[in-house]
Amino acid sequence: MFAQTGYDFQKLVDLSNKINANRLKISQDTAWHKIQFGANFNQGSFSSNWTGGGVTSVGIGTFVNALFERKHGKNAWRTDFQSQFGFVKNQGQESRKNMDRVFLDFKYSRTLNPKWEVFANVNFQSQFAPGYDYKTIGDSINIKKRVSNLLSPAYFTQSIGLEYKPVPYFFLDFAPGAFRQTVVADRGLYVNTPDQKNYGVPIGHRIRYELALMQIVANYNKEIFKQVNLKFRYQLYSTIMDPFNADHRLDAALTAKVNKFINVNLSSIVVYDDDQSGDIQFAQGLNIGFQYSF
Repeated sequence: MFAQTGYDFQKLVDLSNKINANRLKISQDTAWHKIQFGANFNQGSFSSNWTGGGVTSVGIGTFVNALFERKHGKNAWRTDFQSQFGFVKNQGQESRKNMDRVFLDFKYSRTLNPKWEVFANVNFQSQFAPGYDYKTIGDSINIKKRVSNLLSPAYFTQSIGLEYKPVPYFFLDFAPGAFRQTVVADRGLYVNTPDQKNYGVPIGHRIRYELALMQIVANYNKEIFKQVNLKFRYQLYSTIMDPFNADHRLDAALTAKVNKFINVNLSSIVVYDDDQSGDIQFAQGLNIGFQYSF
């Protein structure tokens, strides 16, 4: 009798049919992903007798971004990966990188009510290749000093806290007691870093440990106009040892999609970290190039 009932049920509801299968899903259970990759290219050249002046150059930039989200009942998992790398080559000079970033974020959260969640998070930030400070003496003598490298610096942060998420495209995290490790694997960098601070890592060591009084992260990602997306991430990290000298970092990007494969991207990074520099740091880039998403 039970076998016959199962057979009749399969005849009545064909689970291989996506329409029927979707009807049986719980509305709170979802899985979503978005992967983007692209490249931009710029080039300029001048003849030897070009009277307007100029330098022949070529530049290439690439990026790969991936976002995976899954929700099952009150539990949710989120993985966010972002990477950029690019360089420019001017005639008479060796190649110089003009963008370099690695960002990886894992998060588990559990819903308390429609706007609040508890979460556990692991975050990693670093770069791919060595970075140099180029100084010019006179008109022709170039001095190159290595000031960064792979895993130099790198930042690992582990945090547990509360998340406020009033809308799907914005969340605000509060994490008292977050734990951060600053890594400088290259022990030779300190001589070239400002005031020989070595990104806050004690000279002769490779890791510095910091416990936060509070870490705050604000994340926004939304299409503000048709085919125009605004994305930013702001992070504040205030340590127990020096709570009034907090570290601040803002990563923002405005992307306009021209067509299915071409986009224009304006990005900027603003950083204040006394272990890196006593002044505010700013980086900005404008790119036009190929992008594919799926």
